[in-house]
Amino acid sequence: MPATLVAYVSGHGFGHISRSLTVLNHLRKTTPDARMFVRTSVAPWMVERTAAPGITLAPGPCDTGAVQRDSLHLDVAHTLRQADAFMSDWPAHLSRETQWLREVNASLVVADIPPLGIAAAAAAGVPAVAFGNFTWDWIYRHWPGGASLADRLGAVYADATLALRLPLYAGFETIPTVVDVPFVARVSQRHPDEVRRLMGWPREARLVLVSFGGFGQKGFDARTLSSLGPGVRIILPFDALTPGAVAGGSLLPLDEAVMSAQGLRYEDLVRAVDVVVSKPGYGIIAECVANDTALVYTSRGDFPEYDVLVEAMPGVIRSAFITHDDLFAGVWQAAITEALTADGPCGAHRVDGARVVAEILAERLEA
Repeated sequence: MPATLVAYVSGHGFGHISRSLTVLNHLRKTTPDARMFVRTSVAPWMVERTAAPGITLAPGPCDTGAVQRDSLHLDVAHTLRQADAFMSDWPAHLSRETQWLREVNASLVVADIPPLGIAAAAAAGVPAVAFGNFTWDWIYRHWPGGASLADRLGAVYADATLALRLPLYAGFETIPTVVDVPFVARVSQRHPDEVRRLMGWPREARLVLVSFGGFGQKGFDARTLSSLGPGVRIILPFDALTPGAVAGGSLLPLDEAVMSAQGLRYEDLVRAVDVVVSKPGYGIIAECVANDTALVYTSRGDFPEYDVLVEAMPGVIRSAFITHDDLFAGVWQAAITEALTADGPCGAHRVDGARVVAEILAERLEA
């Protein structure tokens, strides 16, 4: 019987599922006979559009992550209540997942980075690999009232056979064996000029891509952004603008239908533009590293990962900070210029983490 890998992936945002599928797609090429399942609560289209043939979505709740009203505003109290409620049903969750792992004859579990996957693997007698740049116990411990929850999750993480730790990391204190791996990121294989031509974007303009991930962001001032000047174009979804606004002037709509029809992927857009405007998260930083694109970032509330990422960014990408006031008012020119003229990182950073992680997982599948 072929080996079976089960990936438990957090449903929080786009970053976890994006990097996990990047690894699994690479692993699929090198171990085509293995069966692969993705256990996650993300929207099915996020898997169906990206996963290679032979990777099967198995929808199911595996963690509660963090509760956000949008990309920049976090509800800490609701986050902890939701996580506590999930843990109150822990025996039922664990029983269900343990039984399911046995039913699919799992050989290996990789968790990015739900503790439930690790606990179920331990209960089913299956090795478990933790994978990510932070652990949820470290996140929850940061907030008042989260220590008890963090202690419980940290004890679960201790059952991981191995942790594959990405750059920009924090946590992992309770996992006995930790191996650092390079950035896992989607690297574009298309030339920027080709992407601009296919998307109908001006070749010579300074292009700025607005990217706020799975939670999105609305309310940017269309009037100010549309008048940034003929040499600048802002690419963003229509629904990100203030109500009633339309694209025009410096504004270009992000037409995903055109992107799909031309066979382009999101990393192709990141490579084709000069600057991304976003909140700091592992996924967008890694893609800027991989595609040599500058980042203008804003604060994202009391999320402990923020400080770790901001401290590390100058060493890996060109970047600049923008306040919420300037972000929503459309006063972007100074931050864009600062990001483009910032000192670059000292030396190149490896972005072949998908290959490295896939090779480690392949070895364990074959063991």
